[in-house]
Amino acid sequence: MTPPQHGTAIGTALVGAGMIGAIHRRAAAVAGARVTGVLASTPARSAQVAAEWSVPAYPSLDAVLDDDSVDVVHICSPNATHASYALRALAAGKHVVCEKPLAVSVADAERMAETARDSGLVAAVPFVYRYHPLVREIRARRIDGEFGGWHLIHGSYLQDWMLSPQASGWRVDPVAGGPSRAFADIGSHWCDLVEWVSGERFAEVTASMSVAVDKRPAAGAHTFEGAPDAEGPGAGEYMDVRTEDCAALLLRTASGVLASTTVSQVSAGRKNRLWFELDGARASAVFDQENPETIWLGGEDGARVVSRDPGRGSAEQRRLSVLPPGHPQGYAQCFEAFVADTYAAVRGDRPEGLPTFDDGLRAARITEAVLRSSRNGSWTEV
Repeated sequence: MTPPQHGTAIGTALVGAGMIGAIHRRAAAVAGARVTGVLASTPARSAQVAAEWSVPAYPSLDAVLDDDSVDVVHICSPNATHASYALRALAAGKHVVCEKPLAVSVADAERMAETARDSGLVAAVPFVYRYHPLVREIRARRIDGEFGGWHLIHGSYLQDWMLSPQASGWRVDPVAGGPSRAFADIGSHWCDLVEWVSGERFAEVTASMSVAVDKRPAAGAHTFEGAPDAEGPGAGEYMDVRTEDCAALLLRTASGVLASTTVSQVSAGRKNRLWFELDGARASAVFDQENPETIWLGGEDGARVVSRDPGRGSAEQRRLSVLPPGHPQGYAQCFEAFVADTYAAVRGDRPEGLPTFDDGLRAARITEAVLRSSRNGSWTEV
């Protein structure tokens, strides 16, 4: 496929029209893409969303892949469809943005990453928290040696959207969502972000998982094209919960640094609190995703708070600071920057820090190690 020229709108197709699909669509529009159409879970849903978005509705994935105006396919469908959809899109010569987790097994993630490398196409995964400007600031300061060697890494990622016993959906069903829920969904974000910022790589883990609510409303049929159907109770009935609500991890990096994190989707009042602290020989750094306009930097002689500022700091912090100081940026701007960088890569640029299928494979391997450790109760290699 010939890369679209600078100044030419990239043709973008959306597969999946839930909450995250809508976020992909908005970010694509902000990046100047032309949304060629949408494929949702059913023809009726596709027609409904297409009307809302003022775009065509695709009747099938084949129709998406046969459309020569499509440069990039955004895959925002249930996790169990990711591997087959992405592999088909790459085989059709389309660039791909695939939601995480990249796949529900390491074997599938390996095939996806290898296929993407061999294809020469752009294949990106939205680990979008890399795109907070002050995350880039901490990373730049680490590269400059400001913190010294790391002594300790710790943090958490807490949400409460599964707190109610009535909360459910396809993510709860391991057939559609995979064998891990909370960790694969949000713990993977924490691990990707911390590894990328700190420069460390987790080598082994000991983990424990728990289910806070043991029965939830049945998720219902998974009607996406090619999605496996779950066997279980029907509408109005309840199903046993087999994927975790919480996970606690102790990790050790390849260089011997100790780390810990707690992951939860049932922590009341915590909407999306990804938090980490990196404690170094000379200084420490703290980032809180729910308060992304400042970071805390600690030293032996005291601590200070640094605010996002497009006129100061590292080059990447300034590049990603698209609003003036005091005008808060957040998750939406991260997603927009990620999609813009993906499209820049499609055009032949090499933006710093773009997360690819190789990063999605890394997350799948960590998730598998967490699951194995939780089962066997021992330190497990990643």
